Amino acid sequence: MATNSSKTNLLILMLFQGALIGLGAVLPGISGGVLCVIFGIYKPVMELLSDPIRNFKTHVPRLLPVIIGIAVGFLLISKLLSFLLNRYEDPSVCLFVGLIVGMLPSLFREAGEQGRSKGSFIAMAVAFAVILSLLVSLRVISVTIVPNFGWNLFCGFCVALSIIAPGMSFSTLLMPLGLYTPFVESIGNLDFVSLIPAGIGALLTVILLARAITNLMTHYYSMVFHAIIGIVIAATLVIIPFDSFLSVSSCLINLACLIIGIVAALLLDRFNSRFEKA
Repeated sequence: MATNSSKTNLLILMLFQGALIGLGAVLPGISGGVLCVIFGIYKPVMELLSDPIRNFKTHVPRLLPVIIGIAVGFLLISKLLSFLLNRYEDPSVCLFVGLIVGMLPSLFREAGEQGRSKGSFIAMAVAFAVILSLLVSLRVISVTIVPNFGWNLFCGFCVALSIIAPGMSFSTLLMPLGLYTPFVESIGNLDFVSLIPAGIGALLTVILLARAITNLMTHYYSMVFHAIIGIVIAATLVIIPFDSFLSVSSCLINLACLIIGIVAALLLDRFNSRFEKA
């Protein structure tokens, strides 16, 4: 009886962990990959993605509750985010910026787990400069991106990247390009015209990059992780709605959302730290 109870508790725990990973994959500033690391399942997930045929029988039964949880968390939070971004865009973005800022200390801590070198900080600076230049250039020349088959493939690429590259949230790349809100809406509404190409993009990314990223994280962990931090900081600066801080009322609301986001992320990090120790 105790054995059955333990199995049930483990199943519930894995479903809960999967739901949190699904939430992290959609919420700006929180990486599904980082949560996989925290919950101790990043290695088996990457083993499955790197060689699904060889590891299917051994890994899928073990990870199935997590996979189900990810799907549930991913779909439920997308509907809510779609509503918030349409009705309260600037406060929502400020809340997300706060989440990102609040997660930076834990990302920096994760990046230094295997030590830091001069190359780590160079990688972070180069990634920051390249991404910031690219995103600012797109804004200066007023590029308007309309979601289509190709951009939906790119959205799928970003989603897969947020799982296989710890610290990378797909919102980091999609929000500055104006693709985050329509993509989240398509998830919440189960719009398969957008989701099918996104799924193809995610699948191709996993096939082409999972093994390569695993090797990079194994041999150049610190440099890769610091580069991801540089990308996150650059992309976050670009999405801050500075214009909305001009009036007193909107400034106070946005500052409150920013602070709430920071506090929520710090509390989540504190919870995760306790969970790891346990």
